[in-house]
Amino acid sequence: MEKRKDGFLIEKEENEKDYIFGTRAVMEAIHAQKDIDKILVNKDLTNELIKELLSLAKSESIHVVRVPEAKLNRVTRKNHQGVVAHMSAIQYASLDNVIEECFSKGVAPLILILDRITDVRNFGAIARTADCAGVHAIVIPEKGSAQINSDAVKTSAGALNFIPVCRVSNLYYTVKELKKMGLNVVSVTEKTERKMYDADFTIPTALVMGSEEDGISPELMGISDEFVKIPLSGNIESLNVSVAAGVMIYEAIRQRSI
Repeated sequence: MEKRKDGFLIEKEENEKDYIFGTRAVMEAIHAQKDIDKILVNKDLTNELIKELLSLAKSESIHVVRVPEAKLNRVTRKNHQGVVAHMSAIQYASLDNVIEECFSKGVAPLILILDRITDVRNFGAIARTADCAGVHAIVIPEKGSAQINSDAVKTSAGALNFIPVCRVSNLYYTVKELKKMGLNVVSVTEKTERKMYDADFTIPTALVMGSEEDGISPELMGISDEFVKIPLSGNIESLNVSVAAGVMIYEAIRQRSI
């Protein structure tokens, strides 16, 4: 949001590189296998072309949100025809390939799983730290995650152009697969007495970080192997999630450097 001179708040128009609009243009992007985060469709449109778009998006597992026209008009004032697709600013990686490459090199994978972290700037800051530290990949869900747009790339200082980001349809099943591959799943939560120093991060590890508001989902907590917390001694009871992720990542790196 931006503040006008008269004091009113207005929604800032998005960078044109972050989206495409128009029904056929979006369909062509899907056919071309472009990385699309989500598609906004006017909730009042039900014509045959829209039905074809919805069917195509479903077949490619692309998230579609039906919204009022006013929402689309805030994205662009051009002739969007009731359809706007938010494009990813990066190319997503295959998690299986990342894990396989680590094991083939004799390296214990260090994977960062972000559950329900929707703030773009927090996500960008986490990606920057993860890349600097040498995290092998970041895993995010298709739904309920920060949009990877130009703001995210800028906040990451360009790190999102380098660190593999794996977008999956379901974090629960992905975590179960990681466990089968031999990774130890460690959820970072204040709902435990075990401190982060007591966990072994030298083994293949998947660190799970949740949002500041909702934490880690109960489903992921239920299948985690371990739970650890960051010790706090001050008056404030929690850290910003990007800072918390940095603390956890560098504890893992510290252990691996000994």
